[in-house]
Amino acid sequence: MVGRAPGRRRERFWRRRGARSIAGIDEAGRGPLAGPVVAAAVLLPVGCRIPGARDSKELNPGARERLFDIIHDRATAVGCAAVGPRVVDDMNILRASELAMRLAAERLPSPPDISLIDGNPVSGFPHEHEAMVKGDSRELVIACASIVAKVTRDHIMTLYDSIYPHYGFAGHKGYPTRAHMAAIERHGPCPIHRLSFSPLRQRSLPLGA
Repeated sequence: MVGRAPGRRRERFWRRRGARSIAGIDEAGRGPLAGPVVAAAVLLPVGCRIPGARDSKELNPGARERLFDIIHDRATAVGCAAVGPRVVDDMNILRASELAMRLAAERLPSPPDISLIDGNPVSGFPHEHEAMVKGDSRELVIACASIVAKVTRDHIMTLYDSIYPHYGFAGHKGYPTRAHMAAIERHGPCPIHRLSFSPLRQRSLPLGA
């Protein structure tokens, strides 16, 4: 079920308090067994409209791709960062997601006055931020960040599909589908699998990976 389109209430709140640049930040890829976690930071001009933009999970792949191009065309700035599976294994998925969001914010041309972040507060964030539970369904600028993060990650996983063709990454994007689990049973994990995730614990990468 598609919910109400996200608005700009918190963005207007912060603009009334003097903020000129307000970023939306979200991540994609916490749940998969393989690949990076990706975060995006997006700044929209005042009055910018992105018809159809909403939480990326509510959109089909074609709509996400179309909106991805529109967002890049209309945004004031976009920053994106990917944190790979070995870092996920080393620091856990929550900390890796926070790292990706910090890096995405730092890749904007200049620090925004404030960032609106989907979810919970991010430790060590480089500037003032407001965390919003379900922010990707509430604020347009966060919804745009969720789309950019999701599409960027999907593109990465499609590239990995050509490198590790036995796993079907272009289809499931690393999520634990039945076909993906069967491929792991048949071939073992590959270098982009997250060995700290429970279905992959006690397994090891092939020699030389």
